[in-house]
Amino acid sequence: MTSSHTPGSPATGPDGVPRLAPVPSPDAGPDLVVRTREIEDPGELLSLLPDARARETFSWVRRGEGLVGWGTALRIETAGLGRVREADVEWARTVAAMAVEDEVGVPGTGPVAFGSFSFAPDSPAGGVLVVPEVVVGRRDGRAWVTTASTAAVEAGPLPAPPPVTGPGRVTWADGALGAREWADAVSGVVRRISAGEVSKVVMARDVVARTERPVDARHLLGRLAAGYEWCWTFSVDGLLGATPELLVRREKGLAASRVLAGTIRRTGDDADDLRHAAELARSSKDLEEHEIAVASLVRALRPYCASINVPEAPFVLHLPNVMHLATDVTGVVDGAFGHPSTFPAHSPGGLGPSSLALAAALHPTAAVGGTPTGPATRILAEAERMDRARYAGPVGWIGADGDGEWGIALRSGEVDAQDDRVVRLFAGCGVVAASDPWAELAESEAKLEPMRAALASD
Repeated sequence: MTSSHTPGSPATGPDGVPRLAPVPSPDAGPDLVVRTREIEDPGELLSLLPDARARETFSWVRRGEGLVGWGTALRIETAGLGRVREADVEWARTVAAMAVEDEVGVPGTGPVAFGSFSFAPDSPAGGVLVVPEVVVGRRDGRAWVTTASTAAVEAGPLPAPPPVTGPGRVTWADGALGAREWADAVSGVVRRISAGEVSKVVMARDVVARTERPVDARHLLGRLAAGYEWCWTFSVDGLLGATPELLVRREKGLAASRVLAGTIRRTGDDADDLRHAAELARSSKDLEEHEIAVASLVRALRPYCASINVPEAPFVLHLPNVMHLATDVTGVVDGAFGHPSTFPAHSPGGLGPSSLALAAALHPTAAVGGTPTGPATRILAEAERMDRARYAGPVGWIGADGDGEWGIALRSGEVDAQDDRVVRLFAGCGVVAASDPWAELAESEAKLEPMRAALASD
């Protein structure tokens, strides 16, 4: 694990895992001064972003509410098998060293870190938590601005953002596998499933876009939020997208997850789409895939909850490009459990796993990896022949008390760190014994559509 933040450095043990440090004495001074003040409604959150660069632009917005941020006041980086849990430990230690003034006191105020983590533990992408210099939020009719700096400063007026620019002409290229190669790879996975090796494998593919002009992150985010308002529009460290799938939310002792598995493409005709939705709700192949995903999530969440509620049947979630079978799972977090992920430092006297610790326990779900998890992820790594990087990993935010929201980084693209005219897009499909490779390819194309459309200039 590596970690960097301003100022200071992480406290680690001989094994490189961060340890919770005691709260510094008042004489030592805080690492960061964080101030939240209430403001008048600032209007559309994404329109406030002043920076076109994807790695300096942060977002977690749904239906006009959520958080946006810019600049980097503090950065924590992790890697390896324990990358998510280690980030949680270091976040708790770091928060304990901050001086905080929060006059609003709702979820998303005070210190907030945006984060994203690689799908696979051995990916060089690793994980990151970033505290922006400025965060603006809106929730339930209230709005606020939070500043984070090494000295006590008063927040000035929000900057006037420069005009948003389109990417110009876009050209497309295959990623790790071309369409036929990927369909052939799916065929091989179906054979392994039919032979009894696993029950389900989620196969991802990538395509590469090259744009005429540098990508303006605000252009992508604005289009995604407008077209997919029921999704969480996110931007963290160069990864942008609009995910319909909530890995976990923890708020005041309650946990919630949204599982999506089982998909059908929309036709654009309302009557046809209603018929397709009914077919999806009765499809044995899709219902099997969905049941596997829900059962996997519940098994992972149960040790952390005193009680869990699982609806008897999924509902059909209608999105502009596809429809999904969806189930909302809720639970009461058990703060009495002494889990390794339980950090009292997240809040005075508070116990119970944080939202990030819950994300660590749940990732990867069957909806993005397969079942059983270990063998399925090994098969997909062989078949995909690519590094997913942070695609299908946890993405979201965490507050000082451990509450937060973490989605799964789906319907997303990653802006190249060396060339901001290159964006790598991802999509994935759940493969079971009854899967047809060419139908899965068509489904992947439907899932690529949000990012393809967001990259258009007109």
